[in-house]
Amino acid sequence: MSAISDVISNIQASQQAKTEEVKNTEKKSAVRGKTIGNPKLSKKASEYYEQLKKKYSNMDFILVSRDQKAAAQAQAGSYANPCKMVVLIDEDKIERMAEDESYRKQYEGIIANAASGVSQLGKKLAATPGVKGYGMQVNSNGTASFFAVIDKSLAAQRKRIEKKAQEKKEEKKIQEKKAQKEEQQERLDASRTKGSNKSENIKAEEDLVTVTASSMEELLKKIDDVMFESLSDYSQTEEEKKVGQSFDFSV
Repeated sequence: MSAISDVISNIQASQQAKTEEVKNTEKKSAVRGKTIGNPKLSKKASEYYEQLKKKYSNMDFILVSRDQKAAAQAQAGSYANPCKMVVLIDEDKIERMAEDESYRKQYEGIIANAASGVSQLGKKLAATPGVKGYGMQVNSNGTASFFAVIDKSLAAQRKRIEKKAQEKKEEKKIQEKKAQKEEQQERLDASRTKGSNKSENIKAEEDLVTVTASSMEELLKKIDDVMFESLSDYSQTEEEKKVGQSFDFSV
């Protein structure tokens, strides 16, 4: 009986392999929209993919080819979008979602859960200095991974601006009768601000960090942690250290 059972199992496996081979050799064509690699879909899968994108139009779908899945996963942060949540999904999943109803419900549920929180997440990240973009990747184990790209240098820049504003306010209170010195200080501040802006425009390398998480809540927490760390690491320039340190208290 065991031998017969093994034979039957081998026949079924062979038939399934042939079925998969037929599916993989069906005529497929390139898809419209953003892609990584050169993904191609069958007519049915292509039609389903267009419907999926329309259904979740508040998300930015990127279709990944089979041979680029590992690369896309490793470099997910480079595809982050500051305006919409990016959804990285591979061609194999779309093909199966188009054919298998239960599989489609499972993975559409993952996308739907993310879509429901996109608006709130976008608002929170828009108010967070330094977040360059965010997105999600649909994994093969029935889960999703979320990611965000943060420019720590922008957080430090915000800290400098706030610090300058506070210092200027304190100096004005102390040096009300020192118009000349106050004018000189304002010129120095203006010069530094102009230099900072210029540096921001031409800088070739940003201090980028990519954080990943298994949920939106975890993603927000990790973003907060990175921002706190970047502000803790903030160090004053020599000019900034001098500001407010040599007051003349004589009247």
